Amino acid sequence: MTLAVYPGTFDPITNGHVDILRRSLKIFDRVVVALADNVRKTPLFTLAERQAMIVDAVGSNPQVEVDAFQGLLAEYCRRRGATVVIRGLRALADFEYEFQLAHMNRRLAPDVETMFLMTGEDSFYVSSSLVKEVALMGGDVSRMVPRSVAAALADKRKQGVTP
Repeated sequence: MTLAVYPGTFDPITNGHVDILRRSLKIFDRVVVALADNVRKTPLFTLAERQAMIVDAVGSNPQVEVDAFQGLLAEYCRRRGATVVIRGLRALADFEYEFQLAHMNRRLAPDVETMFLMTGEDSFYVSSSLVKEVALMGGDVSRMVPRSVAAALADKRKQGVTP
């Protein structure tokens, strides 16, 4: 049984993320959506809020587990017994960073492969950061994110959160 890890901050999860996850489930037996505690980012949503949004977006699926981790992705994969890391690529700009990350992970955990999936053509321009900015400025992101995420972003805007 092949276990893959789909890591990210998912702040918030977008339809592009959901698409990558659904497509990866056609390839792997199980996928762990691993919420990373990224020291370089300050999330808009708490860990619990992000976990709830992911579960809501994916629904009840025994092939999917939502988990959180701190530290090195390579170590997390080892602990979980995962042999594949799933990464989505939107555009050429993503590639250089993802390429470096994949090679570093390979150096740290040679038995873990990185698999890149291209985002769908309807989501290649969408990023969590851009979605947050547009939503918090009053723009409509309902076609870019799951319904629960759009509602959560609208709530943050009502609370006076700004980009």
